[in-house]
Amino acid sequence: MRGCLAIYQREMLILRKKFFRQIASMSVGPVLYLTAFGLGMGRDVQVQGHSYLEFLIPGLVAMSSMTQAFAIASEINIARFYWRIFEEFQAAPIRNIAYVTGEVLAGISRAVLSVAVILLIGLAAGVVLSCNLLFWLAVVLNAFLFASLAVCLAMLVKSHADQALLTNFFITPMAFLGGTFFPVDRMPPWIQHVLNLLPLTHAAQAIRGAAFGMPAQPFSFCLLAGLGAVLFVLAFRCVNRAKE
Repeated sequence: MRGCLAIYQREMLILRKKFFRQIASMSVGPVLYLTAFGLGMGRDVQVQGHSYLEFLIPGLVAMSSMTQAFAIASEINIARFYWRIFEEFQAAPIRNIAYVTGEVLAGISRAVLSVAVILLIGLAAGVVLSCNLLFWLAVVLNAFLFASLAVCLAMLVKSHADQALLTNFFITPMAFLGGTFFPVDRMPPWIQHVLNLLPLTHAAQAIRGAAFGMPAQPFSFCLLAGLGAVLFVLAFRCVNRAKE
């Protein structure tokens, strides 16, 4: 437990040191998307019975919680390739499961902070969502999944450039195709089948449904939890291999 808290505290100290820069970075994307897509489309455009601005903000929540949770991989790679801190973890009496848990919790914390920023921006734009228990559960499960994926991939890449390639070819396309900016059910059937394979699609559906006060979607929540658990185990195995 102490090892887990030590890893988590280290990441939080890094976040605190650059807190205002991080908040600014978390705000730029949502503000641009809300201005270009939300305000540009106008409140008269209706999507699934809601204004496009109301439809967009939960999608941005899903996207931001994914990208910020996955961004923990960059911190891990900096620690591995530049500061050589991972070598100190290897020598320290810290169990691998504690290391993985601490990094995943740090990713979840970054994601929750980014969601809070988006909700405040949405509130300034006049959009109030229902931030109930299901809403935050979907956010945390989404962040848990992608933070676990981040730890797993961070142990596999050989350089910081490789990590950037994974982000460009995997995370960025999912951010735009996972039901964040448009309803998946408006796409051709064969594309819907492909997009429904993306975890972000289910995260966006769960977050949007909870934000609009709709009944819970058990399949989406179970899929996020199950896939997150699998990736967490894989992350643990990858850390074991990296330490060998």
